[in-house]
Amino acid sequence: MTAPAAPFAHVQEWIFDLDNTLYPAACNLFAQVDVRITDFIATELGLDAVAAKQLQKDYYRRFGTSLRGMMLDHGTDPQRFLHYVHDIDVTALTPSPALADAIGALPGRKLIYTNGSVRHAENVMERLGVAQHFTGIFDIVAADYRPKPDPQPYAEMVARFGIDSRRAAFVEDLHRNLVPPAAMGMTTVWLRADSAFSHPENKIGEVAAPTDHPGEHVHHIIDDLETWLVALATDLSSAPAR
Repeated sequence: MTAPAAPFAHVQEWIFDLDNTLYPAACNLFAQVDVRITDFIATELGLDAVAAKQLQKDYYRRFGTSLRGMMLDHGTDPQRFLHYVHDIDVTALTPSPALADAIGALPGRKLIYTNGSVRHAENVMERLGVAQHFTGIFDIVAADYRPKPDPQPYAEMVARFGIDSRRAAFVEDLHRNLVPPAAMGMTTVWLRADSAFSHPENKIGEVAAPTDHPGEHVHHIIDDLETWLVALATDLSSAPAR
C-alpha cells in the first residue's frame, strides 16, 4: 500500500522519526544500539547478558525506552547512557543521493523527532547525506527524557518549532507513536516493517508479521521510505499550484 500525493498537497512541515525510518530497518544499524544498551545495563547493574536483556525489553515495553526505566529505577545519568549506547559504527548505512534529493524536493521544512540523541541523529543524517535538508532535531533530551508516545513532548516540539499541525505530516515506523500527532491534526504515515524493533510488543527475539490494520490514527501506510518519497516529491512538483 502506498500513499498518493493528493493528501499531502497541503503539507509544509515534514517530521520524520530517525531509527528504522530514515534508513531501512534491514541494515540492522539499530541492532548495534540494542547490543550496547544490553551491555550498559549489564555493567551498570552487575547482571549477566540474559538478565540484562530481559530487563532492557521490560523497560522498553513499560516506559517507552530502556533509558527511562534505568532513570526511574536506578537513577542512571542519561547523558552517560546516551553517550555509550550511541557510540556505534554508522558505516552500515549506505549514503542515498536519491533519498536526499527527494527530501530536498519536498516543500517546506523538514524536522527529525527521535527517542535518540541529537549526536546520534546527526551521525546518521550525515552518513545518509541528508543533513543539509533538515532544519531541526527534537531529541530525547529536548523531550525531558519522556519518550514517544507520551503526548506532552509532541506538544512541546510543535511549540518550539512553531509547527502548524494541520499542515504537518509525521512519518514513523512504530504506529503507536503516531497516536499523538494524529490527535493534533497531523497527517500520519506509518512505515510498515517486519523488524523486531518496529514491534516492541513482541516477546524477546520474536519478529511479528506487520499488521495491515494498525488503527485509525494511521492515515497512510508505506513499505519503503525512499521509493515513496521519490514518487511523492515528483508528484508534488508536477502538481498544479494551489
